[in-house]
Parts: sequence; structure tokens; C-alpha cells
Amino acid sequence: MSEPLILAIDDEPALLRLIKLELSAHGFRVLTAPSGAAGVRMEEEHRPDVVLLDVSMPEMDGFEVMRQLRDRTNVPIVLLTARGSDSDKVRGLELGADDYLAKPFSPAELSARVRAVLRRSIGSQAPTQQVEAGNIVVDLHKRLAFRNGSQVDLTRTEWMLLQHLAANPGRVMLSAELLSKIWGPEYRGDLQYLRVWVSRLRKKLEEDPANPTLIKTFQGIGYMFVIPGQDDAASITVQPEPAAAR
Repeated sequence: MSEPLILAIDDEPALLRLIKLELSAHGFRVLTAPSGAAGVRMEEEHRPDVVLLDVSMPEMDGFEVMRQLRDRTNVPIVLLTARGSDSDKVRGLELGADDYLAKPFSPAELSARVRAVLRRSIGSQAPTQQVEAGNIVVDLHKRLAFRNGSQVDLTRTEWMLLQHLAANPGRVMLSAELLSKIWGPEYRGDLQYLRVWVSRLRKKLEEDPANPTLIKTFQGIGYMFVIPGQDDAASITVQPEPAAAR
């Protein structure tokens, strides 16, 4: 069957009914599992296209479920977290989640988030050499960036930062991950250092660096490279960096 298959894992029967009702109405096939252990078994048996995974479950929580799934599959995972639980969001992204959705969420937001994850999953199967975002073109193969057709003069460090962000459009890149990959593990906790370099990059790429639209901040989590028209994650609350750090 061609319709995407979604597996929802949650210990709240009412929420599972809501998820199945909403996603079925949008043409998805939906399976539900009432526990983490059942969800792991169902994922292995049915191979869904996306997994919706509750973090807080008895016996086997969402983090343990995700560890087991990530040992054998790259299926996109959307975490369902308690609203305002930044620690759960960060931990989930570090363990390999593709997105998160804070409870309570609207049915429309749920279906939009699932569609966005599916698009990114399909796109990641065929790596692109060029990333276009409005008037910005990033050529990952030639290691060049262009703004309005003119080449942008970037330092080596600025390019490395842009490369990591542009190679993962629509994905929140964790601050600690960026710091470790670009500057080394000893910089993992130096968030102010990263803010300075992001600010430098924005000044060269953004139309209005004080109000960035290309490189968005997810306060306390990381940064996202945004392609206009594909920013389905914009419904996540994005807090601007303090003025002094821009």
C-alpha cells in the first residue's frame, strides 16, 4: 500500500484514539501501541514510515524505546513530550529523534509535523549538492556560498558552521553537537562562543541579522537552517537570542 504507515506509541488510550482519528483523516495508515515493549515489537513487525513516541511511559520509557529502535533502524521518530520540558527535548534529539511535539498539541500541528518529517526523510535518501534558501545558495560540493548570485567571503570556521547547518535543513542542530564537530569536544559547553560565530555568519547571509530568518535559534537547544516554504517546525516556540549575544 502506498499510504505512509505511522506507529503511535503511548500509554494514554484517549491520545492514541485522537492520533489515529486525525492521521487517518489525512490519508495515513495508523497503528497504535499501548506500551514501549509493544511498540518495539510492532515496529519490527510492520516497519512503519514514522514513529510517534511518548517520552513518559511506565516500565519502558520513550528514551529506552528509542535506544532499541536506533540500534537497528533509521525510522524517523517524533517524540511526544511534556510542554516546557527542554531537558527531554535535548536528550531526545541527542539520542536520535527527528523532531518533538509538546503536549497538548493540536491535531493540525500533529499532521503537519508528520508530513514534514516524511519529506525530510525522503529527501535525505538522495543527498543534494546544492541547498537553496531564498536568495542564498550553498554549494556543499564546491564549498561555496552565494547571496543574490554573488559569492560570500567566508572564513574556514564560518564555512564549517554553515556546512553543518545547510546539510541538515529543517533539523535542529544541537549546540553541543556543533561545538564538538567544528571546534572539538573541549568546546562542547561554550555556548557563548557558538553564539558569536552564528552572529558573524548571520551578518554575511541574513537580510536583517537582528531578526534572522535563515538561521533560527532554538533557545537552550541549538540552531536550524530554514528553507522558505519548508519551515513546518515554525510552530515550535523559537526564542530570540539575547540582544547582547547577537
